[in-house]
Amino acid sequence: MALPYWWQWRVEKWKNAMRGFFGGSDQQPRPKLCPACGALVGISATRCHECGASLRFSLAALSKRFSGIFGEQETPATTALLIANFLMFGVSWVLTMQVGEASGLRTLWGMSGAASYQLGMSVPLRYLLQDHQWWRVVTAMFLHGGLIHIGFNMMTLMQFGPALEELYGSARYLFLYVVTGALGFVTSAFTGHFSLGASGALLGLIGAMLAVTTKRGGSFMRDLRSRLITSVVILFVIGYMHFLAIDNAAHMGGFAVGFVLGKIYNDRQPMNSREKQKAYALGWLAGIIILSSFVLMILHFHDALPGR
Repeated sequence: MALPYWWQWRVEKWKNAMRGFFGGSDQQPRPKLCPACGALVGISATRCHECGASLRFSLAALSKRFSGIFGEQETPATTALLIANFLMFGVSWVLTMQVGEASGLRTLWGMSGAASYQLGMSVPLRYLLQDHQWWRVVTAMFLHGGLIHIGFNMMTLMQFGPALEELYGSARYLFLYVVTGALGFVTSAFTGHFSLGASGALLGLIGAMLAVTTKRGGSFMRDLRSRLITSVVILFVIGYMHFLAIDNAAHMGGFAVGFVLGKIYNDRQPMNSREKQKAYALGWLAGIIILSSFVLMILHFHDALPGR
């Protein structure tokens, strides 16, 4: 069966992006833009004549190639986060099936606790200190407790993520997401919680959005600020009612850090090569933190297998 046209176009984009990432391409050579400053450079140029950035090995060049994997769009980081969350949910579901806990409608609201622990859920501070497993505060933000949990969180990600990524640029947006999510779980660990989910990072996005509204005038911003504050207050009230398994500590930590970063960030994308280099450095730092955390999780999971 042939793929729909949209998916054929998307697959072709991914193929071209991957060929470009590893240095191959079927397209004719043509002038290109410097990824650091946006200047037009020649076909055979290896360094920008305006800012001096390498067109092959700089952080800007590598970031451009990596984001191209997700096609020509304005929000590659949000797409990558969406994919990563659903991928980890799939892994959790497989492990839950293996232990016989995925029968009926259980996956709507509950996954195997053992699987979640093995895959890196956040734990109370004393266990983080005792076992030196700080990577859990990162891996936990990609795990969810069921279909309802991930469904609500990913809808929230798609509601706020693209707008902030277009505002800040993909690199600073990814740094915002990772830092707020991780520090949210650090706050949760201090209060003695076992926890998982993207909501700490999502509250970080909401906190940054609220900070943006405080720096801008107009009726739209006032209305948006009012709705954001109302939504956050309702969420915290529900959490304190213990009606649902909501980790208010992670939410508060993520929200506070997001608000602070929203106050610090310029409400625009990086404008010149210096700003772009700083932004790319933050983005790659966030990416390295995610990758290294999952590597440590995999090593821990492998060592925990029976017979190891």
